Amino acid sequence: MKFSKTVGSTYFKLEQLTQDAPIDVFSCSIAEYDEYLQKDAMRSWNDHIALTWLLRERSTGRIASYMSLIADAIKLSVSEKELHDLNYPFKTIPAIKIAKLAVSHEFRGKYQGIGSFMISSARTIARKCNNYYCACRFLTVDADIEHNEGVRTFYEKNGFITNTELSNKNRKTISMRKDLYR
Repeated sequence: MKFSKTVGSTYFKLEQLTQDAPIDVFSCSIAEYDEYLQKDAMRSWNDHIALTWLLRERSTGRIASYMSLIADAIKLSVSEKELHDLNYPFKTIPAIKIAKLAVSHEFRGKYQGIGSFMISSARTIARKCNNYYCACRFLTVDADIEHNEGVRTFYEKNGFITNTELSNKNRKTISMRKDLYR
């Protein structure tokens, strides 16, 4: 089934991880990401490092996906700033980073588009932050090409572009950004 906002709101709920939120078995095929949810997400929340959002199936309460969001700032070259019509003298621009994003094996097989739905949800959260709390212009991610070489294409399909100022061929991730207002 193709995942859409209608499917998302009918069959799933997005909730912030809290101490009361049950964490059931979650497997996305990347041990580091599975372990983060089980062992580190709550500690990161307690230490004010990251907020983790869970996408739960309404009927079963099972976690279909999760993402952790953190504050960020990115360096942009002069040409990158021009691309976004940002004529400011400072080198860094505020952002919110998707620090982790994982989709469960179980739900990846049932639905197409859960990852894109989570990015859309991150964009909504970032824009709400802009409206009520503090400014950020971009949604950023360090695309984890070590575990999945196709992840760069996934983020590009969702409107992200590479941060050339931060590109480094020896990295295991690719720094990318999505303008929240374009």
